[in-house]
Amino acid sequence: MDQERSAVENDGLDVIIVGAGFAGLTAARELSRQGLSVHIVEARARIGGRTWLDHRLGRDLEIGGTWVHWTQPYVWAELKRYGIGTVPSPEPQQAFWWADGARRAGAPADLLELIGTCNAQFVQDSRRYFPEPFSPLASDDFKEIDHIAVQDRIREQFPAGTARDILESFWALNFNGPLEDAALTQALRWVALTNGDWAVNFEACATYKIQGGTAALANAILQDTQAGMDFGFTAAGIVDDGHSVTVRSTGGRTVTAKTAIVTVPMHVLPGIVFEPPLPPAKTDGARRGQISKGVKVWIRLRGERAPFVALGNADWPLNFFQAEYTLDGDTIVVGFGPDASKLDAADRAAVQAQLARLVPGVEVLEVATHDWVADPLAGETWPMHRTGFLANHLAALQAGHGNVLFAGSDIANGWGGFIDGAIESGMEAALEAASIVSGRTGTALTDNNSSLVDKAAAGAAAKLDPTAIFPNS
Repeated sequence: MDQERSAVENDGLDVIIVGAGFAGLTAARELSRQGLSVHIVEARARIGGRTWLDHRLGRDLEIGGTWVHWTQPYVWAELKRYGIGTVPSPEPQQAFWWADGARRAGAPADLLELIGTCNAQFVQDSRRYFPEPFSPLASDDFKEIDHIAVQDRIREQFPAGTARDILESFWALNFNGPLEDAALTQALRWVALTNGDWAVNFEACATYKIQGGTAALANAILQDTQAGMDFGFTAAGIVDDGHSVTVRSTGGRTVTAKTAIVTVPMHVLPGIVFEPPLPPAKTDGARRGQISKGVKVWIRLRGERAPFVALGNADWPLNFFQAEYTLDGDTIVVGFGPDASKLDAADRAAVQAQLARLVPGVEVLEVATHDWVADPLAGETWPMHRTGFLANHLAALQAGHGNVLFAGSDIANGWGGFIDGAIESGMEAALEAASIVSGRTGTALTDNNSSLVDKAAAGAAAKLDPTAIFPNS
């Protein structure tokens, strides 16, 4: 299979897919299995999107998304489909944390108990507001709290002190960003997906890795599709004339098909010129963006250390560390921080200073990172919503625009911010694209029918009915 066929050879295509992350790859497989002709255009020189298995510090490391879990049905089914297993992160034997202005040390269970002191109460209403976690807009009850920030709710519920400080740092880790405008609804959505159990949710976030890395699953899906592929194709414009969709690259290449699925991250969407223009509810949501603006860094330490976990303050440049591997007598640790602008994570000495605040006697030999926030093809790490996003923008960003559809982890109904959410969203977009190709001919959008998207966003209780845009269905 020629994965790099020239786009100009692809006359008569059924579907163009913009982006070869897990949403795009899944959509391509589902559509090609139905006998449709599919072509993927990808700006990078690789597949995987914000997952990236790369050889750093002497071994393969996940520079982007990493962990999976059996509470995530879509990715778990894919692993079973392709016979790919999981590998657990090492069980921590030591824990370090910051409390009352000083470093503390103890058993991992001690730190979990401190996190849980307030966390169980903080998330206790997750199933009340999200009774159907994979249909977050099914009930309007969440609108009562969609304006509330995580930081405000924590400080309203819990008195100042160690337990509150640790809870704020825990959620700054989860959001990979500051909590001032982090949506309470986003936190509760996550925990609702594990039936209201925050500890299982934490396990889902940072315990089980894909055997062979995320690339093993991405490649398995790619090999299961007949789609063509163009790398180095950065989408600059998308035109829908009501009969076909043409995607134009920054270099002037074009691909035309009956429909298109756009899977770029939310922060990238405003950089693509759509004709007809996207409706305000969609563009406003994309421009407002996500909370996540943090950093992930891999750290090689001199000598083998017992596996540890460490949690600092919420506003530290790096506030979480977890030992992951040993290699040739050294230890490899992963670290996270909520604001990439506060630290040059490629600076070994700067990373050393942050880790040494929590873990005594460490010597950092090397570091490896990627600035996803500065990356023009990402603009964010994993997507975490702001206040008001769920009520005002999710439905609009999910909705199709004529013959142009949208998918990705950023707009998933379930595990947004995870591989699972990307796969879920890609499957849903593929179903809709197949319906368009099979006879639901699109019509060029006008001011009259494009306003339907805004009306859907205002209702925010369900996805836009495709028959409203495709009247011939």
